[in-house]
Amino acid sequence: MRKPSIIISKADHDRLTTLANGLLERKPEMADALLNELERAKVAASGNALQNTVQMGATVDYESDDGNKRRVTLVYPADADIAQGKVSILTPIGTALLGLKVGQSIDWTANDGRTHRLTITSVEDVVEAS
Repeated sequence: MRKPSIIISKADHDRLTTLANGLLERKPEMADALLNELERAKVAASGNALQNTVQMGATVDYESDDGNKRRVTLVYPADADIAQGKVSILTPIGTALLGLKVGQSIDWTANDGRTHRLTITSVEDVVEAS
């Protein structure tokens, strides 16, 4: 499946680019995955273009191809806490979620090598990400 178009805020794009570039030597796979998404993203200053899109700090509901529904918040690595549903941008699912709009689907590969598909069902307003 061709990857869907994504849109992210300029502030997120700048901060995530810095994060990914800082990981290039220590964790190249993570850095490359994030940089690839950032490279294909449309960057918006702010406003209506970002409504109903997954930005850093957004709480997202999605349904996976196996019928499971989940609610997670996309966060920076220091704020990640799976027990609280806070998913790091540096995880495969976190990177896959970035910039998607309600109704969009994406295929992503989990750490175990299996491919999954998820579909965004709702996005709540972004809370301030640290």
